[in-house]
Amino acid sequence: MLPSGEQIAIAHGDQRVVVTEVGATLRTYVQSGVPVVEGFAGEEVPTGARGQVLYPWPNRMGDGEWTFSGRTARPTINDVAHATAIHGLVRWRPFRVEAVNQNRCVLSLLLHPTPDYPFLSELSVAYHLGTLGLTVTSTVTNRDEVPIPFGLGFHPYLAVTTPTIEGVELEIPARAYVAVNDRFLPTGEILPLAGSQIDFSKRKSVSGHELDVTYTELVRDDSGLVTAIVQDAKGGVVELSVDRNFPYLQVFTGDTLEKGRRRTSIAVEPMTCPPDALRSGKDIVVLEPGQHWAGSWRLRRSA
Repeated sequence: MLPSGEQIAIAHGDQRVVVTEVGATLRTYVQSGVPVVEGFAGEEVPTGARGQVLYPWPNRMGDGEWTFSGRTARPTINDVAHATAIHGLVRWRPFRVEAVNQNRCVLSLLLHPTPDYPFLSELSVAYHLGTLGLTVTSTVTNRDEVPIPFGLGFHPYLAVTTPTIEGVELEIPARAYVAVNDRFLPTGEILPLAGSQIDFSKRKSVSGHELDVTYTELVRDDSGLVTAIVQDAKGGVVELSVDRNFPYLQVFTGDTLEKGRRRTSIAVEPMTCPPDALRSGKDIVVLEPGQHWAGSWRLRRSA
């Protein structure tokens, strides 16, 4: 048995994807033999949240109790250096494989109440390959008797065909970013990007930039999508698009990763909320008992 459990393979044309039972993780995505994401081997345990689903909160949450619907949550600190709880609770849990077709698979998890998150909810993640690339659609259902809050995110590392991201160009259509303190928790300020070093609203090189930034006030096209672009030095282009249910993008250039993974790809992470949202209440999704929520994002290599 592999560390990430059952390996679910889907395909469409020259596209190949492997999703794992543990965490409903996107382990690999290859198009015409070229990686679209920088994944990990089947024998590996993923590091750096590589390809993982971040629920019921993405990014970091501060220490200390928080309450909702009369229930008290006590986060377990697993990012010790910053005294924060990072990337939710489902990354290492086995999901149930609900359906597998040639180009589509669906996995789900019933998340029972814990001290970290004292609510009963169900998360379903569908991966679908088609002419537009890989579309990932998530559905969250409140299975509890009280209103529940949540945030959701994903952590794909967009691949480049060069050994490092030096010379790679990045485009993030955003007007603002979330200011954070030295624990990477929001200060409460949303700051304009215009004129700053971390403004990538126009495509430019990431050389010399170390990014771990939460971008917001995203600029959408007529269909409501926001598309981030990574273009490597050989002209290869990977696009990540999010619908209106993902108003934040975390961009991470991997400068703190382990040797061999440092600055070899760029994580562009769809998020429904900023860091520490369950404690602050900022842009959390609240579901009434029995209510559903769904959101989608898409990934493809366009050149």
